Amino acid sequence: MISLTVTALVFGVVFLAELPDKTALAGLVLGTRYRASYVFAGVAAAFLVHVVLAVAAGSVLTLLPQQIVHAVTGVLFLGGAAVLLMKKDDEDEEIRKPEDQSFWKVAGAGFMLILVAEFGDLTQIMTANLAARYDDPISVGLGAVLALWAVAGLGIVGGKALMKRVPLGLITKVAAVLMLGLGVWSLWEAIAG
Repeated sequence: MISLTVTALVFGVVFLAELPDKTALAGLVLGTRYRASYVFAGVAAAFLVHVVLAVAAGSVLTLLPQQIVHAVTGVLFLGGAAVLLMKKDDEDEEIRKPEDQSFWKVAGAGFMLILVAEFGDLTQIMTANLAARYDDPISVGLGAVLALWAVAGLGIVGGKALMKRVPLGLITKVAAVLMLGLGVWSLWEAIAG
């Protein structure tokens, strides 16, 4: 039986924790470049995997060595920032048309990005803790996955809306700077932690 109270509580906590996180940024960047439904399919699948792992593991995930998780995440973000910054700035660049990108390529890119970047993330650890606390894996899992999907959807839709008003080159540079900041922050947490 699903507890609506536990589901709503978990949804609220996870949604608020994830909203300012890198997920919205990743969704925004991917959403500006590729078909939103393809991106969302990959991102949603990755979040489902994360929630299943968190719920299954319960509080065990809190024992993962955070320094290693932060270091790997930091390096990945720095690499992503470098790729974006070294990209040729073409004034006539257009968003790739959806038919130019296969579902599996775009969904796979979204899946891999979220799968790697979100492993050991605060919301995954919170989900594990909530699953251990409430001993209601279905309700906790449902609340967490719906919250993560909502944040991803907002980021992807926000990316499409933003493209109508702001040039892709500027969005790419801002995203690169944010990724650089997240990379430096993650490495700092790995060193300081």
